[in-house]
Amino acid sequence: MKGLELIKKAMTLQPVDRIPWVPFVGCHAGQLLGLTATQYLQSAEHLVNGVNKAIELYNPDGIPVAFDLQIEAEALGCKLGWADDNPPAVVSHPLTEGVNIEELAIPSKEAARIPLVLEVTRKLRSQHPDLALYGLITGPFTLALHLMGTDIFLQMMMDPDSTHQLMRFTTDVAKAMASYYIEAGVDIVALVDPMTSQIDPMSFETYVSPYVTEINESIRAEGKLCSLFVCGNAKQNIEAMCETKPDNISIDENIPLDFVRDVALKHKVSFGGNMKLTVVLLMGDEDASRRDALECMDIGGKKGFILAPGCDLAMATPPENLVAVAELVHDEVLQGELRASDVVAKEVELLDLTDHWKEKQVVVDVVTLNAKACAACQYMLQAAEVASEPYGEKVICREYNILTPEGVQMMATLGVKNLPTIVIDGKIEFISQIPPVNQIQDKIEALMKSKGI
Repeated sequence: MKGLELIKKAMTLQPVDRIPWVPFVGCHAGQLLGLTATQYLQSAEHLVNGVNKAIELYNPDGIPVAFDLQIEAEALGCKLGWADDNPPAVVSHPLTEGVNIEELAIPSKEAARIPLVLEVTRKLRSQHPDLALYGLITGPFTLALHLMGTDIFLQMMMDPDSTHQLMRFTTDVAKAMASYYIEAGVDIVALVDPMTSQIDPMSFETYVSPYVTEINESIRAEGKLCSLFVCGNAKQNIEAMCETKPDNISIDENIPLDFVRDVALKHKVSFGGNMKLTVVLLMGDEDASRRDALECMDIGGKKGFILAPGCDLAMATPPENLVAVAELVHDEVLQGELRASDVVAKEVELLDLTDHWKEKQVVVDVVTLNAKACAACQYMLQAAEVASEPYGEKVICREYNILTPEGVQMMATLGVKNLPTIVIDGKIEFISQIPPVNQIQDKIEALMKSKGI
C-alpha cells in the first residue's frame, strides 16, 4: 500500500495491514547533506535535497516539508538567532518592544522564507505523488508567545480581551499558512503548538480550544487532513486537544502512549508518536531504536496509530538508528523475532551531587530537551534566568539539556520525569508549565532565608 493511502487510512481510523511511519525530519536532513542548520533552512535546493535523502534512507510513508516553527514569527518581525545544529530561536518579541498588534498584518506568500518552503512543497509534491506530505504551521498559542514572550502569561490573567485579540490574529495567520501549504500540495497540515503544554486545561479551553477548532475546520473545508502536535507534558490537555476535532494528535515521550491512545480513540481521533528522541534515537544504538519503535507499535496497534519520533529529530541523530526503525516497520518477521528476544535495557548511571549544592547559594537547575531548539524549554529557561538575575552570585541558574549524556544523568539523578522542569536546591518545583517570575522568586527567597543568605 502506498504511503499516502496508508496515512489516510490510519488518520480516518480504518484498519491497516502495516503501521505507517513518519520520521519528523527537520534540520537533521541538513546533517545528511553535510550542512549546518542555518545553511539548510535558508535554501530551497538544500531542503528539497535533504528531504529526498531522508526519503531514500528512511523509507517513510509521510514526511514534513520543513520543521521550523519560526517561519511565521520571522515574517511578522521577530528577530531570529541562527545556529549550526538546530533550528533558529526567536530572540525578540515585537509586542513587548513598542509594536501594537494593530500594526501587524497576515504575512503574504512572498514574506520572508514563506515562498521558500512553498517552492519546496511544490517540488516534493511533483517528485513524490504517493507520499504523504506534511505542511507544518506554528500553532496560534506558540506564535502568540513568539510575538509577546512570556508576558502573555500575565496578560492571560490580567487582560483576557487583549489575549483573545492576539489569539484571533495568530489564528488568522495559521489559517493563511495552512491555505498556502494546501495550495502548494500538502496532504496533511500539522498544527504544531508546543507551548500549549505549558498551560492548564481551563486556560487551554479558554484561549486555545476555540481557535484551534476553527483552524481544524478550515483545513478540512479545503479537503485536507489536520494533525495537532504538542510536545512536553501536555497530559492534562489531551482531552481538550481531542475536543478541537483534529484528525490526528501527535505527542512525545512525556505522555504515556497508552493513555493518549485510549483518550484519542474515545474521541474518534487518530494518534501518533512517541519514540524517544534523545536517550534512544540520538544516544542509543540500532537495537535500542528498534525496541523502542516496536514497543510504540505494540501499544499503538493497527487502528489510528502512526509511528513517529516525539518531535523534530535532533540534527545529530545517527542515520543508522532511523534506518533500523524503517527496516523494522516494513518487516513483520523482524518484529516477531524482536518480540521473542529478551534483552535487559541499560540503566542510566546516577551522578554524585555532593559538590553540586552550595551552603551560601541557591541552585536552580532547569532540565530541558534543549532550550535552543524547543520553544517551551527556551521560555522556561528564560523565566528561571530572569527570576535569578536580581540575586547575583547568591543564585546559580544552569540548564541541563538531555541532548547530552550529563543532561540525561542529571534528569535521572534529580528524579525529573517531564520536560522542561525547574528544580531548586534539589526539589522539583515547576513541571512542564512556565511559572510567573515572581513565583520562582518566592521559592528562591524562602530558601535564601532558611539558609541565612
